[in-house]
Amino acid sequence: MKKFLLSFFVLINFSLLANDATATLHVEKVVLGSGCFWGAEKGYEALPGVMNAVSGYADGEGVRPSYREITKFKNKFNPQNHAEVVEVTFNKNLISLEELIIHYLESHDPTQLNRQGNDIGTQYRSIILYTENSQKEVIDRLISQYQVLLNQSGYNQIKTSIKPLQKFFKAENYHQDYIKKNPNGYCPDHSTGVRFAANVIDQKQDNEPLKNGKNIVVIEPEGYCPYCEKFKTDVSNDYQGTIPLSSRLATNLEGLEIETPTWATPTILFLENGKEVFGYQGYLSPKEFYKALGFFKLGNSEAYRVAFDEGTDARFCKEYEIFKNTPDGVFIDKLSGAALFDTRDRFNSRTGWLSFTKPVKNSVYRKADNSYGMRRIEIRSTTSDIHLGHVFPDGPNGMPRYCINATVLEFKTRGEFNKLKLKEKV
Repeated sequence: MKKFLLSFFVLINFSLLANDATATLHVEKVVLGSGCFWGAEKGYEALPGVMNAVSGYADGEGVRPSYREITKFKNKFNPQNHAEVVEVTFNKNLISLEELIIHYLESHDPTQLNRQGNDIGTQYRSIILYTENSQKEVIDRLISQYQVLLNQSGYNQIKTSIKPLQKFFKAENYHQDYIKKNPNGYCPDHSTGVRFAANVIDQKQDNEPLKNGKNIVVIEPEGYCPYCEKFKTDVSNDYQGTIPLSSRLATNLEGLEIETPTWATPTILFLENGKEVFGYQGYLSPKEFYKALGFFKLGNSEAYRVAFDEGTDARFCKEYEIFKNTPDGVFIDKLSGAALFDTRDRFNSRTGWLSFTKPVKNSVYRKADNSYGMRRIEIRSTTSDIHLGHVFPDGPNGMPRYCINATVLEFKTRGEFNKLKLKEKV
């Protein structure tokens, strides 16, 4: 079992190395200057969703980007001097640019020109350097809104410069995480105390159902994600399996134990009792998804070997004995939940395997199988692509005999199946 688990996790982890092309990444950077970068860096790192905050220098020309150079007296009022800034890398699924800029504006005094309190000089200027053109619209809007709030509190005009980033220079190592290394270090608070109105709308989905049993969760973004839409079209819209599948925003995973990073969508999580068993960043094809689901649901079992290693049930296995005389109903794919065979087409072939004269329309496909020196026709599920069995020409009255492994099936009575179909329509 341990060897089986290890090999599967190696497969999943290897796939993660190559799946950037099948995921929408939600990582952005913005460079922010608000005076001394020591305290600012600490503040950004404390925000959920910020992946990294690096102190550095930017927006200078003709001045070497080093602390020794920018603090020289000759550069104190030099408009070409570099500003002390922090490069903030953030996960848009967890924190928006809007939230970052609000924190930035509220954490210093943007109405001061080339200073913050007693820190005087062009290196301390208030500045925002955007890395995506789309960021500028958000920044301009928030600056305008904050100006109104500042005016209402008696403050002057905002002096913050807003420019596209040309180049960021990382500061010397001793500046990185300075406050963490020096808890009593210099960390002045020059904020105005003016705050944006709190957002009182908090739409959260209940995660309690995800803490019981096995669940599949697909992390999606608030905006458009082409790979998420493709996964819905190819997999989740038609999924009818017994393990519940639901979607969440990365900001709505409270109470769950998640290890996989959430900066790419879709991210597909397989949970048991609220704890991640394994996860995958990026689009999964139906075949890949059901292989992962097969591992999650079936583990190292005979059913898994039949489904994915083209195995064969033992004759008269226990599942066969259970299924050979069921009441009226439908046999479904053990993973996808799709209808495969109807009891109306079942017959007793006395072979020890379930036998049918035909499958549900469009539910299976045929594939040549020349293994073991034999020429056979393999039957596979259209939805999950799992191996089901073989078809032979020796059925009753000249009809085919679909010889099917019982371990890869589940059964629904006619009434249960019709209820599910009705629910889907609603």
